Amino acid sequence: MFGIDLIDASLLPAMLVALVAGVLSFLSPCVLPIVPPYLAYMGGISMGEIREGRGRSRIILPALFFVLGLSTVFLFLGFAASAFGRFFLGYQDILSKVAGAVVIILGLHFLGLFRIPMLDREARLDAGDQGGSAFGAYLLGLAFAFGWTPCIGPILGGILSMAASEASLARGTTLLGVYALGLGLPFLLAAIFIERSMGVMNRLKRHMKAIERAMGLLLVLVGVALMTGAMSAFSYFLLEKVPFLATLG
Repeated sequence: MFGIDLIDASLLPAMLVALVAGVLSFLSPCVLPIVPPYLAYMGGISMGEIREGRGRSRIILPALFFVLGLSTVFLFLGFAASAFGRFFLGYQDILSKVAGAVVIILGLHFLGLFRIPMLDREARLDAGDQGGSAFGAYLLGLAFAFGWTPCIGPILGGILSMAASEASLARGTTLLGVYALGLGLPFLLAAIFIERSMGVMNRLKRHMKAIERAMGLLLVLVGVALMTGAMSAFSYFLLEKVPFLATLG
């Protein structure tokens, strides 16, 4: 109805990739280090109060609205990408190969085989002086998603390429919704368990290079799967071996 297809279990492999991509985006070198100051700003408290374990109750609601803000943008982008793919439905095989090639190039950028200067720049939008309010946090989430920072941009571009190759409004939008979940849920957990998360994030900062390479490897694997049709083949294999999945969606 209205050109929206039902989501079935064949989308599960792509959804898993999108979820992992979202988590890796959160752990990326240009997102993880800014999480504590973002949480402090959104809650209208100081970094000192966070370190002392104070002000957690003032952070959780703004963190939720921040995630809603970035999710709004990602869902819109997923809808737009899948609408583009639907427009070129007759060329889906070619579109999948082109999308795969783009994703591989983005992955090689992460692996350091070469650098794409455009992806090493940040385009941030100012959400204004809205710290300490849910509405301000929502605006900050919108600005964060539109900012297209160099670490999140390539992997988000990879998921958008997957959405475009789906050529289905529901499936493409779902992929970006799952990506937003993978990126947004750690933000919420960091806000809820702020004292513990500060220590965990400090330890993770020592492994930024490995995380970036993992992102690159994931993108290359996804790109190859798109170009060769392995993603679809794995979906059919999954449905054949686990028949009850066909009843989902």
